[in-house]
Amino acid sequence: MVVVYACSLQWPAIFPQHGPGRKHERVIELLDWQAEIVRESPEALLRGLIHTDGCRSLNTVKSAKRTYSYSRYLFSNRSEQILMLFAQACDHIGVHWTRMNDHVISVARRGDVAKLDTFIGPKR
Repeated sequence: MVVVYACSLQWPAIFPQHGPGRKHERVIELLDWQAEIVRESPEALLRGLIHTDGCRSLNTVKSAKRTYSYSRYLFSNRSEQILMLFAQACDHIGVHWTRMNDHVISVARRGDVAKLDTFIGPKR
């Protein structure tokens, strides 16, 4: 394990989304330089979001006629802005997503799950 410490009064200027208060109660938006990085590498943002507030799971559906299972990704956050950053990154790479409820986005289509599998990988 490696522990890294960094102290500076400039962190709020560099990363304004890390301000005081609960993140789901304040505005979260990317600065121009951050948005440019996300446009260039949406996969890195998606990987980080899934590794911090998401999961890949097996969903099993039972009906009167049959039982079937499929893999899906879930991303959960109470901040609407963070949910939309996830959704916009998915849109950017052509991955279909749906809202399960107010706090959860699901990616469940087989091809879309396979696409995310190519760069998300296991949590560490």
